[in-house]
Amino acid sequence: MMGFYVLIGAISLISWLVGRQLKNKFKKYSKIQLRNGMSGREIAEKMLSDNGISDVQVISVAGQLTDHYNPGNKTVNLSESVYHERNAAAAAVASHEVGHALQHAEAYQWLGLRSKLVPAVNISSKFSQWLVIGGIVLGAASGESGIGFIIALVGLGMMAVATIFSFITLPVEYDASNRALAWLKTNNMLTEEEQDGAQDALKWAARTYLVAALASLAMLLYWGLRILGNRD
Repeated sequence: MMGFYVLIGAISLISWLVGRQLKNKFKKYSKIQLRNGMSGREIAEKMLSDNGISDVQVISVAGQLTDHYNPGNKTVNLSESVYHERNAAAAAVASHEVGHALQHAEAYQWLGLRSKLVPAVNISSKFSQWLVIGGIVLGAASGESGIGFIIALVGLGMMAVATIFSFITLPVEYDASNRALAWLKTNNMLTEEEQDGAQDALKWAARTYLVAALASLAMLLYWGLRILGNRD
């Protein structure tokens, strides 16, 4: 199990470093006040309006970096700081979340596929690792019965679903950022300094998803080798 702990430690360290850098970037660009004086809410509403979307509501939610788009009730949910503030970081986040609303309106295939996998991922994230570890332990205790192997294999399949989901998330997030930055630039919403700040902030936000996807793949490969590698 030493390899498992080393892997967990490495993943945790990388995730922490990227997350810390993301927070530092948003803190930095939160100090760059927008020359146009628009809040995150106003930017989101204008981007929706410019793209002919009138059935999506922009609302404020509690927390920090809790921003998201909910396709179920068609709401762009902005954290309180993003909703009210008038800086480059708020502009980046608000327009990014509207980017997801545009994807939804256009039936963007990767967003649709990710949405379909959400119920399965909610289940697999809770039980996959327990099934894998439990199956390995049961297999060691039951000898050649094969029951433990089957249980571990089911858990591994659940992990595979979560890994696929994490990689499907990447084009969804990168595309939303590209839509946001293109709209901000095309409509001259930001100055050059503000645009550069928004782009850098979104770049680091995307890296958190990339790290999560690679971490999920690493865990899948590790347990796959443990389970399948022990079979004669």
